[in-house]
Amino acid sequence: MDRPNLPLNALRAFEVSARQGSFTQAAIELRVSQAAVSHQVNGLEELLGVKLFTRTPKGLLLTDEAVALFPVVTESLERIGDVLDRFLDGRYRETLHLGVVTTFAVGWLLPRLDRFNSAHPGIDLRISTNNNRVDIPREGLQMAIRFGAGHWSGIEAVPLMEAPLTPLCAPGLAARIGNPAALAEHVLLRSYRADEWPGWFHAVGLRCPDLRGPVFDSSVAMADLAEAGMGVAILPSAMFADRVASGRLVRLFEAEIVTGRYWLTRVAQKPPSPAMRQFEEWTLKVLKADARAGQTGSPSFPASCQDPMAGFGT
Repeated sequence: MDRPNLPLNALRAFEVSARQGSFTQAAIELRVSQAAVSHQVNGLEELLGVKLFTRTPKGLLLTDEAVALFPVVTESLERIGDVLDRFLDGRYRETLHLGVVTTFAVGWLLPRLDRFNSAHPGIDLRISTNNNRVDIPREGLQMAIRFGAGHWSGIEAVPLMEAPLTPLCAPGLAARIGNPAALAEHVLLRSYRADEWPGWFHAVGLRCPDLRGPVFDSSVAMADLAEAGMGVAILPSAMFADRVASGRLVRLFEAEIVTGRYWLTRVAQKPPSPAMRQFEEWTLKVLKADARAGQTGSPSFPASCQDPMAGFGT
């Protein structure tokens, strides 16, 4: 059985009338006469062979058929509108909703965002930052850059880069820390990942001191406190290379640990859109270029602290 050729104007008139509950208000929104709206709706009713509205002194009441049709028409018109909105200056623009853990956003992506926009003017990149806890479908995202081991149920993960952790602090505090054991005398800023400080102390052959104080869910917040001289933070140094280069933070020791890496993730069951594929390709390309240029390498650290075991017996 052939489906009826439904006129778009009639569907629009039905949607606005159902939403407004009045032909008069629908006519005002559509900027046409009330008679024109009524004519479109009557034509749609004849085409479908059903009544869509019951006219009452208080306005329009939706019939059962209209109740079933209304959400479908509304969603369809919104999707058409979304696609039409992507055509700017004769070019099609695709929106990409991306969630990014704040550390990676600040330390890598945002400084390079102009380069992405120049390379892909047809993609409207919408970024929302998070503390590494993200639910792609629930938050209306298409992709997310997160830190971890790369194992998330139902998620396809593409490795981006490792993020070795090492102690960073303000210059004034760094001058008073001559070897790893001296860290026990200072505030050690820590994240919710409890294995970071113990793992680093193990790497330099020491027992981790008792950790006290608040637990942070943001590496950026810890970096801010460390820069203010409030303690020593264990951080991915590559993400704070600008602060180290400017002298606001000092890398204390060569020793570092790897507890995970950054990943570009998406829901495995949904095929990637063209914008998703282009963003992935661009990210991997720029990361490779950065690696060749040495921009993701470890920053320098004071000569007096080059040996993490300085001052200790073998």
